[in-house]
Amino acid sequence: MKVDVLTLFPEMFSGPLDESIIGRARETGRLELKIHPLRDWTHDRHRTVDDKPFGGGPGMVLKPEPIFEAVESLATEQTHVVLFTPAGRRFDQSVAVELAQKGHLVLICASYEGVDERVRETLVDDEISIGDFVLTNGNLPAILVIDSVTRLLPGVLGDDASSADESFSHGLLEYPHYTRPAEFRGQKVPEVLLSGNHGEIEQWRREQAQERTRERRPDLWEQFNKKKKI
Repeated sequence: MKVDVLTLFPEMFSGPLDESIIGRARETGRLELKIHPLRDWTHDRHRTVDDKPFGGGPGMVLKPEPIFEAVESLATEQTHVVLFTPAGRRFDQSVAVELAQKGHLVLICASYEGVDERVRETLVDDEISIGDFVLTNGNLPAILVIDSVTRLLPGVLGDDASSADESFSHGLLEYPHYTRPAEFRGQKVPEVLLSGNHGEIEQWRREQAQERTRERRPDLWEQFNKKKKI
């Protein structure tokens, strides 16, 4: 997968996307990631990317010219352009799966009061929000989305089954995990996990996932039951 990020603060991406699974995905070529300073598409002496909003009000708005020029220079007919904005659809695992099917993503990291509305109306294919709270800019959402999407790409996790059986993969939270020792400070691993009976283990895990979701995320539990009835 190819991902191009447009941002005013490219230094924020150094570190989180160079380590662990994402770093290895980049090294092996499964993820081709490029971080582009939006100011590279400005042409005035001050490399201006923002201006005051028409009609007045606080803050600054990102100008359309550099964003249009940047996207048009990077995109092809197959490119999926994403804008991070509080007005976007809520990002979750299903959206991550959807984006992982795209061959090329261009991620626009808004800053200040956001972008000129003509960017959203004309350039953008998708608007995404990671939650009902305010961040300084779209960089952190972009990092989260890149991480979530990359680990779904074939071969990235080593065992592709890993991403198919974890929290949210089946609309539920994941079941509890245990490892050695079998007893630690008086707490024992459930006997069923030591039994070697794969059918009983699978049933226990399914029941635990449902119970955990019912207790901790009633919203997910309600959605899960609705899908079961369809």
